[in-house]
Amino acid sequence: MKKRILIVCILTIVILFLTSCSNNTEKNNILVLKVKSTGQIYLYGERHGIKKILDKEIELWDKYYNNQGMRHLFIEVPYYTAKLLNIWMKSDSDDIFNSIYHDWEGTDGHNPDFKEFFKKIKRNYPKTIFHGTDVGHQYETTGKRFLKYLKDNKLNDSKQYFLTKKAIAQGKYYYSHSDEVYRENMMVKNFIYEFENLNGKNIMGIYGASHTGIDMLDVTRAVPCMANQLKKYYSNNIHSKDLSKEPEPERVDKIKVGGKIYKASYFGKWDLPEFKEFKYREFWRLEDAYNDFIDNPKTQSVLPYNDYPMLIKIGQIFVVDYTKIDGSVMRCYYRSDGYKWHNMLSTNEFIVKK
Repeated sequence: MKKRILIVCILTIVILFLTSCSNNTEKNNILVLKVKSTGQIYLYGERHGIKKILDKEIELWDKYYNNQGMRHLFIEVPYYTAKLLNIWMKSDSDDIFNSIYHDWEGTDGHNPDFKEFFKKIKRNYPKTIFHGTDVGHQYETTGKRFLKYLKDNKLNDSKQYFLTKKAIAQGKYYYSHSDEVYRENMMVKNFIYEFENLNGKNIMGIYGASHTGIDMLDVTRAVPCMANQLKKYYSNNIHSKDLSKEPEPERVDKIKVGGKIYKASYFGKWDLPEFKEFKYREFWRLEDAYNDFIDNPKTQSVLPYNDYPMLIKIGQIFVVDYTKIDGSVMRCYYRSDGYKWHNMLSTNEFIVKK
């Protein structure tokens, strides 16, 4: 009897101790350490909706899927969009996907090449499982539709329902505050949650290149980007490659700068959704122009190498046109001198006399 009482007392003390530790952890916001996944993460940065990049991603997924038995594909969509895509993967019709695609109207995802990318995944890699780790885009359409699906199937109390509501809340906050830092940080948390629930399995991830640079900051330059933060968490288990850089120009134009006409290799345009004042910017590289502008005075403005659609070398000159919402264009000139800004190789803007 005394032994039994002693055991009960010991158990009570242990429970009280653990409860006290739990309460203190919550109050002091101390991170409870746990074993991290040992799986490998293979990230690829893209320019959204570009056919040759999408074709390369299919080629990479084919290798991982068929040669390594990989099944989990992380993509830059919300949690609920990925869940609907997974339901569509097992469906005999394309109704679910067509609804999602309709919801993407007005985004880079609403183009035939992106649509065909998903059709190829379903057709050739049917056991693919999508994971969405972005905040809740299209929460009024795709998000509501998945909530209705869960309710219709009596899954109101499920983890899926909770995570969908959470993603929708993230989307509402992001769009109401236009907070890119919040979005980047949520993408990291959402990624870790999904990855940690895969029990050490390897994954491939496809995201915009602004999220996948191991040493990059986010688009606002305020916090490390998603891959940078993940690298600090997963160390050598994460690998990243940028597929967004164009090795060859789309065309060669002629641009007059400072009274001289130069051959100008055109590398396309990038949309600027994170800037309210601008719609997009276009990029040219002036050929054999560096020595003509090497002594031109610099401004305080810089443009990191990562913000260009092509590879940058020291000793090059660039022309970048920023098109504003009202249609007006602001032209800037940049020089690559090997300068580092916040530990990132960057070009310096310089002044050209008119």
